Amino acid sequence: MKKFLALAFSVCILSAAEIKIAAAANIGYVFEELKIEFLKDRKSDNVVADLGSSGQLSAKIQAGADYAIFMAANMKFANDLNEKGFSASGQVVPYTRGVLVAFSDKKRDLSDVMNLLKDKSIEKISVGNTKTAPYGIAAKEAFENAGIYNDIEKKLVYAQSISGVMPHVISGAADIGFIPKSGLVGKDKYKKDENFVEVDRALYAPLDQGMILLKGHENDKLAKEFFEFIQSDRAKAIFAEFGYE
Repeated sequence: MKKFLALAFSVCILSAAEIKIAAAANIGYVFEELKIEFLKDRKSDNVVADLGSSGQLSAKIQAGADYAIFMAANMKFANDLNEKGFSASGQVVPYTRGVLVAFSDKKRDLSDVMNLLKDKSIEKISVGNTKTAPYGIAAKEAFENAGIYNDIEKKLVYAQSISGVMPHVISGAADIGFIPKSGLVGKDKYKKDENFVEVDRALYAPLDQGMILLKGHENDKLAKEFFEFIQSDRAKAIFAEFGYE
C-alpha cells in the first residue's frame, strides 16, 4: 500500500507543470483573474507572472531569462523580440487594447485635463518610464500632441513601471498620474470626470498589446495552452471587465 501511495504521489509530481510569464505591469490588475480561470481545471499546474515594464522584461529575455511567454504592453516590444528571433512561431499576437486615463486622488474638474496640467495648482505629474513603459510612452506622446510637453516637462516624476504611478498620486508625491484604466477597476470611490478621465484617443497611438510564445517552449503543453487561452473569448471577456478593449 505504501509503495502504491508513493508511486501515485510521484505520478502527481511528474504531471504537475509550471510556466513563468514575462507580463507587462499594467496587466497585473487582471492577471490573477486570468490565471484563476485558466487553472480551474488544472489544479496541479501553476502560472507565475513576472511583472514589469515591457522594456525591462524585453532586456531580461534578451539576457537569457527563461520565460515561456512575453505579454507586452504594446506591439513594439513584442515585434522587436520577434524580429530578433526570440519567438517560437515568428508570430506576434495582439491580445488586448489598453486605455490611458488621467487620475487624481482628489476631486478635480478634469474636463480639460491637458490644460489643467499647466495650471500652477498641479505641481507634480506622475508617468511611467517614457522609454521602457508603454503607458509612459503613450502619456508623453499625448503631452506632445496636445502641445503642452515643454510647459509641463519639469513637473514630471517617473515610475520605473506603470504600477508605480498610482501610489505616487495616492501618497501625494504627485497631483495627477497617467495610468491604465484597468487600475481603477474595483475602486468605486473614484468617479469619472472627478477623479479620472480617459485621455483623448487621438493624442496617442492605440495601446494594442502583443504577445509571443518564446523559443524553447514551442513543445511546452502548458505554455501553448495558456497562449491559446489568452486569445479566447473568455479571456477577452475578463480583459473587458478590467477596462480593456
